[in-house]
Amino acid sequence: MVRGSGGLVVGLDIGTTKVVTLVGNINNGTIEIIGMGKASSHGLEKGVVVDIGETTASIKRSIEEAENMADVRIEKVYAGIAGKHINSINNSGTVSISRDNRTISVDDVRRVIETAQAIQLTPDAELIHVIPRQYIVDGQEGITDPVGMTGTRLEVDVHIVSGSITAVHNILRCVNNLGIECEKIVLQPLASSYAVLTEAEKELGVVLMDIGGGTTDIAIFRRGDIWFSKIIPIAGEHLTHDITVGLKVEYQEAERIKRAEGLPRVDEVSGEERFEITTINGEKKSVNKRKLSRIIEPRLEELFDLAMGEIEDAGYRDLVPAGVVLTGGTAMLKGMPEFVQDRYNIAVRRGKTPQGIHGLRDIVESPVYATVIGLLKYALESKEYDFRYGEHRLSDGDARRWWAAGNGHHESSILTKVLSWLNQVFRGRSTTR
Repeated sequence: MVRGSGGLVVGLDIGTTKVVTLVGNINNGTIEIIGMGKASSHGLEKGVVVDIGETTASIKRSIEEAENMADVRIEKVYAGIAGKHINSINNSGTVSISRDNRTISVDDVRRVIETAQAIQLTPDAELIHVIPRQYIVDGQEGITDPVGMTGTRLEVDVHIVSGSITAVHNILRCVNNLGIECEKIVLQPLASSYAVLTEAEKELGVVLMDIGGGTTDIAIFRRGDIWFSKIIPIAGEHLTHDITVGLKVEYQEAERIKRAEGLPRVDEVSGEERFEITTINGEKKSVNKRKLSRIIEPRLEELFDLAMGEIEDAGYRDLVPAGVVLTGGTAMLKGMPEFVQDRYNIAVRRGKTPQGIHGLRDIVESPVYATVIGLLKYALESKEYDFRYGEHRLSDGDARRWWAAGNGHHESSILTKVLSWLNQVFRGRSTTR
């Protein structure tokens, strides 16, 4: 079933604690969420598939629920990926423009990015993203779209993300087992950035921290593009596990306690405040809230010390004046932004509802769903070079700029190319070939 002027797009967030599917209807450059499915996640550990059967079953439950709500048949998805196997590096490439008119073409862009992505990977690694940060034409930096410009030397700075071949292909296998095609595997913090970061923040310099169940995903943006990414294996489920041990409760009860009663700082809790719990043997019990904060605070200190340490080691601590944006379920913990802000003397906020997304307000307004919402926006807006097929995927705005630059004189040929590029954006190609 196809609706709207741009059809349907589906995001699939396969997390350690939950699997979420969102169906979006593209219409006039905006996305209306028309279907959602959510299922408990089984078969993953720290974002990595460890049981194909259980993970496939979790994905199936989520997709079927989304299909029923949207009244559609899901055939293709954009899927997120995270895990400690993820690695990233910045690299550059250079090519010469030797033709007589020295006009830079899409083919030149393809050549320079292929040069930049020619890095030595370990035998068990696979490229996931090759993302241009900027182009340089004859020494002029900060160019976002060089096609149509005149020059003799074209350079590009790229951010390259790679991951374990096993981890990538296990996700693909779980999706393909359901007869569904995976149009693109997308790094989760990159997807989340499309949902919660403003263009001004990305231009100025900002840190995105997506605190999921099994991993905390970090991405740093400067001058409008991603400059650094890192996955650390400490996240929300570690808090939950600590609560199960400290209060002697079952996992689901610990999750409820964390969400309803959790505060990250002991000194902000009154010594008189108490709350009710159900212990592992079924006993009802009253607990001092300070006891809970004494469990939560050390784990959060460990998590954020690791995260901020990675940022400092990479040399970006003083290059993010827009501060930190928190997403993911743990970001909803009461007092979390204030805890991070006071401890590290940096501006902090929770992720906000993205523009251009409508429908199911309780979903789009929550940072819990930043990744899966971001997958929808990524599918609509991505300008990433697709290294697998030698394609430079252009957004609608890029195509209009290319046309306005006067590239070529045969309008029918131009129209064909523009429609082809737009088709790549809205439909994509399978990563399983």
